[in-house]
Amino acid sequence: MEFTQDVKRSTDHIYQKISKVMPEIEWLVHAPYIDKINKLKKQKNAIILAHNYQTPEIYHGVADFSADSLALAIEASKTSADIILMAGVHFMAETAKLMSPSKKVLLPDMNAGCSLSSSITGKDVRLLKEKYPGVPVVSYVNTSAEVKAETDVCCTSANAVKIVKSLGVKKVIFLPDDYLAKYVASQTDVEIISWKGICVVHDQFNKKEIEDIRLNNPGIKIIAHPECPPDVIEVSDFAGSTSGMISYVKDNQPKKVMMVTECSMSDNIQVENPNVEFIKPCNMCPHMKKITLPKILDCLENETGEIIMDKETIDKARISVEKMAAIGR
Repeated sequence: MEFTQDVKRSTDHIYQKISKVMPEIEWLVHAPYIDKINKLKKQKNAIILAHNYQTPEIYHGVADFSADSLALAIEASKTSADIILMAGVHFMAETAKLMSPSKKVLLPDMNAGCSLSSSITGKDVRLLKEKYPGVPVVSYVNTSAEVKAETDVCCTSANAVKIVKSLGVKKVIFLPDDYLAKYVASQTDVEIISWKGICVVHDQFNKKEIEDIRLNNPGIKIIAHPECPPDVIEVSDFAGSTSGMISYVKDNQPKKVMMVTECSMSDNIQVENPNVEFIKPCNMCPHMKKITLPKILDCLENETGEIIMDKETIDKARISVEKMAAIGR
């Protein structure tokens, strides 16, 4: 696609915002797609929801709403758009469909999955409920609709502790992230029955790496996602969801920070915090990176990658997500 003067005029304000994290030669490739996608959204009454792990040209260029999983689920329930395009992974698109069953929900790449979501099935949950009768099931939002349909209440990393506490019980089945389960256990008096799922991005971080970065960057603040291994959280200054990490940087304005999470998030948040120096880990999510501007444009033009689910699954799974949204952060 050609970078014309018309494209320059319609997108220059976006590039001025992200120029510190994107070289101009790269922008010349992205801008024509951004221009066309933004015009097409208006024509089709479509909205693009983007997760915090999307690249800057998506996060700042075409997204109408960029956030963590909880906020995306809530936003999906409020939109008046006819089409919701999820710039994220499959479980996020499914969750958007659960919250807006009458809307057309599109995913630009149906193979954009999640190691956590693929680690557990609805059958696995049913077997756990047989083994631990009467114990409530809390499932991370990073799960399929099939798993959500077997779940009492969903959670995200932003409200996992709050949701487990809200149940007022002594024992909970918490699925599928083993590290997040350990984090929740450390913050509550509840016995946690966990599953051995992991996030392939956060599992790559280790304690020595964090200690070396701190040694080489005096005064740095290190903030970690609770999907990280416990020893990583132990040597970090703060642990929280992606939205919690963003708030920490915004509110504290550290001179230097490392966000122990997916690489693109640091680029996105640096744009909004120009006075903070980011030491960037480069652990990228291979699933999130399947979403690109050309795929978004093709998906929106042809309305491909539609999320289709049967009414029974939607009705059962939506209950657990609505409970999560009602409890909030």
